[in-house]
Amino acid sequence: MKPQNLLVIMSDEHNPKMLGCAGHDMVRTPNLDSLAARGTRFSAAYTTCPICVPARASFATGQYVHQNGYWDNAIAYDGRVESWGHRLQASGIRVESIGKLHYRQESDPTGFDAQHIPMHIKDGVGMVHHSIRGQFPDFTPPPPKPGSGGGIVQSAGVGESEYTRYDRKIAELACNWLHEAEGNSTPWVLFVSFVTPHYPLMAPEEFFQYYDVDAMPVPKLSPDNGYTPHPWLDTLMHRQTGSETGPEQHRLAIAAYLALCTFMDAQVGRVLQALNETGFSQQTRIIYTSDHGENAGTRGMWGKSVHYEESGGIPLTLTGEGVPVGKVCGTPVTLVDAYPSILDAVGLPAADASETRPGRSWFDLAPAADDPERLAFSEYHAAGSPSGSFMVRKGRYKYIHYVGYAPELFDLTADPKELTDLAQDAAYADVVQACERALRAIVTPEDADRQAKAAQKALVESRGGPEEVVRNLITTKNYTPVPDEVETQL
Repeated sequence: MKPQNLLVIMSDEHNPKMLGCAGHDMVRTPNLDSLAARGTRFSAAYTTCPICVPARASFATGQYVHQNGYWDNAIAYDGRVESWGHRLQASGIRVESIGKLHYRQESDPTGFDAQHIPMHIKDGVGMVHHSIRGQFPDFTPPPPKPGSGGGIVQSAGVGESEYTRYDRKIAELACNWLHEAEGNSTPWVLFVSFVTPHYPLMAPEEFFQYYDVDAMPVPKLSPDNGYTPHPWLDTLMHRQTGSETGPEQHRLAIAAYLALCTFMDAQVGRVLQALNETGFSQQTRIIYTSDHGENAGTRGMWGKSVHYEESGGIPLTLTGEGVPVGKVCGTPVTLVDAYPSILDAVGLPAADASETRPGRSWFDLAPAADDPERLAFSEYHAAGSPSGSFMVRKGRYKYIHYVGYAPELFDLTADPKELTDLAQDAAYADVVQACERALRAIVTPEDADRQAKAAQKALVESRGGPEEVVRNLITTKNYTPVPDEVETQL
């Protein structure tokens, strides 16, 4: 493929259904819709892990979580495994980032010539208390504080937050970067990474005004309406349901989330306008994606952490030379495909098409005939989970495997909303067995579960043990704060 510049735009926690081009009848995302119309949108794209830090480590390295060992939001990418950024640097291609990376710390050699206002895990430590997952049988975690489960929902409303201010600054710096690069023939890759629509669910009035709170839909499969969650979810539900709040506040939260999608879309629009103004648009390929999705009240849950479509799915669009225009590609893809895709976009070979890096270039897959049988894989070993969970998507079926619990199986063709679990239906026994075989060809779930918990236990012990970790939480927020020096600038 002919080399071009590459603009990679990533948002945070963007539910793939919350796009006009994906058929959502309320959300306003004109700039992202325009990208999809001018290029190819992938309709079966998945994160490699439905939580920020591990997903971004997979995005950087092209490896699954159990391969690279970046298990949760306290074990962050540190440059130990080669990233696509390292490959770009070795080839003399300018590569810089603006905004959220969520790696360990700026001083680590993670493959960028420069990081502009980067967000990393807090103090290079992160949320170590989330690494406590039953490895300390004599430790009883303190009960959640009143209202903590609904913190995401309870804080929803109209206004600015540190995240919206941060994203405005990210867009401003990205525009400045492009204008300063104008006329320079040096090839480049620019990674622009926004933090919205990740909570806090505070949306500026100019974007909130598009959404009538009273018209917001009731999320599907609400526990208030008789839905019984899978037993594995019970340990997640207490902190992510928002059960202390009523339906009015949930509608407000949904409206705020949609408004943040529109806000984020507007920041993307600012960057795309600068790309046009500088003349780079004809010589630049564009990738838009997110690290994971957002439950947005579905199954009574907010946040991510599960493999259902709202949380485990991601948006993904490609635009530029060699990309089919106006196409929707149904081939399953994941974030491990980013590594060969980014190299491909600038004319570099992936050079490691092996078990170590299982991805394929999105730019190869986009013009090809759909391959629905291509396997998509994801896993989760992080906050609140009693054991590892694993997902494989193959053809029409999605299989979710929980270590120590019964699996789930969904027919996404007949049941795209994942309303009916078929795993215990004898008629689908062969499908379940085939999916489990496909999973075990990639990873032994029990081994990965043990490895994750051992690494997390060692981390907690290095910080003084579970009591000390809980006593000395580095932040009371349920999200990573904007860096202090950046907040001062804002």
